Amino acid sequence: MATERYFDVVVVGGGAAGLGGALTLARARRSVLVVDAGEPRNAPAAGVHGYLGHDGLPPAELLSRGRAEVRGAGGEIVRGEVVGLRRRDTGEFEVSLADGSSVSAARLLVATGLVDELPEVPGLARRWGADVLHCPYCHGWEVRDEPIAVLATGPMAVHQALLWRQWSEDVTLLEHTAPGPDDAERERLAARGVAVVPGEVTGVEVTGDRLSGVRLADGRVVPCRALVVAPRFTARAEVLAGLGLEPVAQERGGAVLGSGVEPGAAGATRVPGVRVAGNVSDIAGQVVGSVAAGVQAAAALNAELVEADTERAVAAQRAEVRAYWEDRYGGGDRVWTGDPNATLVREVAELVPGSALDLGCGEGGDAVWLAARGWRVTAVDVSENAVARVAGAAAEAGVAGRVDGQRHDLAESFPEGEFDLVSAHFLHTWGGMPRERILRRAAEAVAPGGVLLVVGHQGPPPWDPEAHAEVHLPTAEEVLGSLELAPGRWEVLRCGPHEREQRAPDGAVVTRTDNAVKVRRVR
Repeated sequence: MATERYFDVVVVGGGAAGLGGALTLARARRSVLVVDAGEPRNAPAAGVHGYLGHDGLPPAELLSRGRAEVRGAGGEIVRGEVVGLRRRDTGEFEVSLADGSSVSAARLLVATGLVDELPEVPGLARRWGADVLHCPYCHGWEVRDEPIAVLATGPMAVHQALLWRQWSEDVTLLEHTAPGPDDAERERLAARGVAVVPGEVTGVEVTGDRLSGVRLADGRVVPCRALVVAPRFTARAEVLAGLGLEPVAQERGGAVLGSGVEPGAAGATRVPGVRVAGNVSDIAGQVVGSVAAGVQAAAALNAELVEADTERAVAAQRAEVRAYWEDRYGGGDRVWTGDPNATLVREVAELVPGSALDLGCGEGGDAVWLAARGWRVTAVDVSENAVARVAGAAAEAGVAGRVDGQRHDLAESFPEGEFDLVSAHFLHTWGGMPRERILRRAAEAVAPGGVLLVVGHQGPPPWDPEAHAEVHLPTAEEVLGSLELAPGRWEVLRCGPHEREQRAPDGAVVTRTDNAVKVRRVR
């Protein structure tokens, strides 16, 4: 059985909006598939107009160029019809095609366009896009100064007639099936020289493959070279029903012009990961606007994917760090000496025992020392094996009842409660741990009157100048600044470097520089 193919984005619709979005995604090095039903709305038109640099270009040529550009950037295009969209429990989307095949996608861009539902006048549909028109900005220049008739089918007819008057002095409003203009509207039409002809239109007159007029029910013929209509614009949105998205009525001036999917910013929909672009959501949009909408939606989808990629990378990196420490503490040998950190002993000896939080407790040297002096200690480490070693060390020292070992990845979770002492010794690790954010959270956990003690390396050990190259080792002043302590609420007791002796791997005793920040919460 063939494995279902997976894409970052599947674009449903291969028109201007879909190809514009697909090109943006392909150039962003996303895997993208365009499913093109091959039914472009503007196929009957002779040219695309109002598109800077492409004015008059045949629609088929524009799409051909677009498809070549998408493929040139690595995108794929298939001819087919999408018949179903479904969101899986995994969050991915299943895209079903009419040929029975299916693909998966992390995101969807739906650019299926719309259908122009034309007035039911015999012969009219055959002239659609040639000399039966609806948009003056798309076709007005091409019929400038020609006799133009406007077929009234709704309350926007007077507006249409006055708008088309910009392109020709010879404009006629055909009342057809719409209510006739009121007195104020007739005054406005007359002021602009727009004639009003009553009677229902029953057909079109064509001479030499050119529109020459329209025929009325009473047999009269009104001469014209262009006939303006107001189609009902119906979004091709049936495929979105499987995702719970339905088109809504689109109105202008109180008149319903059609239906479309309501878009948010950059084509966002109520379904996360699904965006729309082009005429499926903007029924009045022209080709240039549809391309722009596709580009904007695609850029937003790529931003979503970048965020998702980053979240996965962070999770994988955190898992790798956890695995490293689990492995390090999982062997039979002791990792550290078991003695408490000298700075902790020096800085905490005079404090009255209370509740303590030991962040990055390792094998529990600090936690056991504190517990033996009467502190109730919450000992935290990212490694389950380390927490188990702390429990063993506490039991061996007879202070198991005063040490609560907890596993926390401090980038994701933090122990609850407030503490009289919060200490973090050498909370350095590779892998981009958000140390500053963790230490700010540590400061929030200090009870009024309590102390925060942060001890770290000032630099690499003397025997290995390249050690910790991937980890920033801040100065005490940098640590203090990163805590962002509220003015007037904290007292700085210590902030600076200090030297201590340490045994090198070869057994030699060397001097190493560390730093310490000690602050008390006064209120």
